[in-house]
Amino acid sequence: MAPMRSRSIRLRDPSQSARPQGFRRHVAVGAMAAAGLLAAASNAQAQAEATPLASAGPASNDPLEGFNRASFKLGMSLDGALLAPITHGYMAVTPRVVRDRVSAAIYNLGEPNTVMNQVLQGKPRQAVRSSARFVVNSTVGVAGLFDVAAKMGLPPRGADFGQTFGRWGAGPGAYIYVPLMGPLNVRDGVGRALDIVTDPVSLFVGGLETDFGKARIATTVVDLRARTDSAYHALDDAADPYVTTRSAYAQYREALVREATGETEALPDFDAPPPEPTPSPPAANP
Repeated sequence: MAPMRSRSIRLRDPSQSARPQGFRRHVAVGAMAAAGLLAAASNAQAQAEATPLASAGPASNDPLEGFNRASFKLGMSLDGALLAPITHGYMAVTPRVVRDRVSAAIYNLGEPNTVMNQVLQGKPRQAVRSSARFVVNSTVGVAGLFDVAAKMGLPPRGADFGQTFGRWGAGPGAYIYVPLMGPLNVRDGVGRALDIVTDPVSLFVGGLETDFGKARIATTVVDLRARTDSAYHALDDAADPYVTTRSAYAQYREALVREATGETEALPDFDAPPPEPTPSPPAANP
């Protein structure tokens, strides 16, 4: 929590108040919306992966379904009018190999936040591995353009505050859909806000309102929207895109929490003790 206190002090420092407070609030709101787009894009990818399992997903907690459906319709309209055209233009002029390098560099900038959450989840070995990934990819991998660490046996393992809250028993709460921020629940909404204000890289460079912060947000939004473009197209074939989105989001986040609690069988737990070696059967007598 120390980074949060540092940021609060910096924002109230009179020597740093050359810009009006209203401007800072507008920047913060814009940053939140942009970060929400990132999550919306990520969730769109999850939708594509989880749609075949939608009928087997967790029960929905959607007491505001009428409001959420209207918000979903507005959000998809804004995407079609604003983000999709920009993304498709980017995809048309940028080769896939270049887009992959951009994706790798953006992911690398999020590793410090992953490390922080892995520590909070009580997974020190994962935190060490993610720290090593960040150092290797930032240097040998040329600012994260190449995932050299993965080839060294250090695969990526993401973590965020919503997952951390779930790791320690917090329930998801009610579902809500916010235009330009995508699907949420109460737990992940609080977690997402903390992810933004405590991001170590953002704090190091001076905040999201810096030129670097703005460029990072814009690049990340377009990159993630491009990588999940097929998921958005998949929603066109869904019988009820709203229900598909809600179900996929719930499954996606539930799977992340199960991973954090060690309940996901498909993913190894780096903090678990190594299994005992299986004794070899005795050789048969000739």
